[in-house]
Amino acid sequence: MHLDLNLLTVLDALLEEGSVMGAAERLHLSSPAVSRTLGRLRAVTGDDILVRTGHSMTPTPYAMSVREDVHRLVRQAHEVLSPIRELNPAEMVRTFTIQCHDAVAASLLPVLVGRIQQQAPGVQLRALAENSVDTDDLRHGRVDLELGGSRPGLPEFRSEPLGDDRFVVAMRADHPCATGLDLAAYAAQPHVVISRRGRLTAPIDDMLAAEGLHRRVVAAVATVSAALQIAARGDALVTCTAVLGRPLIEALGLVARPLPIESPTVTINCNWHQRYDSDPAHIWLREQVRASIEEITAG
Repeated sequence: MHLDLNLLTVLDALLEEGSVMGAAERLHLSSPAVSRTLGRLRAVTGDDILVRTGHSMTPTPYAMSVREDVHRLVRQAHEVLSPIRELNPAEMVRTFTIQCHDAVAASLLPVLVGRIQQQAPGVQLRALAENSVDTDDLRHGRVDLELGGSRPGLPEFRSEPLGDDRFVVAMRADHPCATGLDLAAYAAQPHVVISRRGRLTAPIDDMLAAEGLHRRVVAAVATVSAALQIAARGDALVTCTAVLGRPLIEALGLVARPLPIESPTVTINCNWHQRYDSDPAHIWLREQVRASIEEITAG
């Protein structure tokens, strides 16, 4: 059976108004259109629905018995097709999952968790580390937001830049280069490269090669934290982002010096799947992430 759900809307109006004319005015339809629909309702149900009694119409026993059910179904259908766009964070109960590398987590999460707990104590946050390979977690809804320097290329994903960061060179406070670092001195020192795929080179190596220089990479590690801990115990330099790397640099007692060569800034991107474009709770989460990044970069 192919049911036209518009029949329920008209039936609800007929039972509420008690007349074809009243139902037509309520639904902004013509009386003949409502009369035709009443005829279809009678054919589908096998019941007269409304019968004339003098100058008015009276619902049949069947119509009276289904009146509340019809009204409830119409209301529920309206709620499904017109979802509530207003959100009360204080009453929200939901778990969000964010995926990012450790420098973003170290700088962002203390601020973000504080904002969320203040506004939405019923919300839980899961922070996952970056994978060494690309996954479908964002596509399949296992991750709500990806934060980092990359942007997805497929049209089903959305991306918003949250801010820019610049590169600095982290080292021990008593490192010989802490008092001054030029490009030749930078290239002459041992280096630790941060690469989730274990690559031993980075774009900075191409920039050095253009200047006729080459650096010695002693290790490649997946996280900023591991790289900075190596730097804290030796002479190795770590090239990382200034703002996002600052909490870890300061926690290990390291210092940061400007990268001694002109380099592009790093854009911090927020990526999500298009299914969440209009989800009020997800929009709220993105607003909290954006505000947290703005607070960090302004500090």
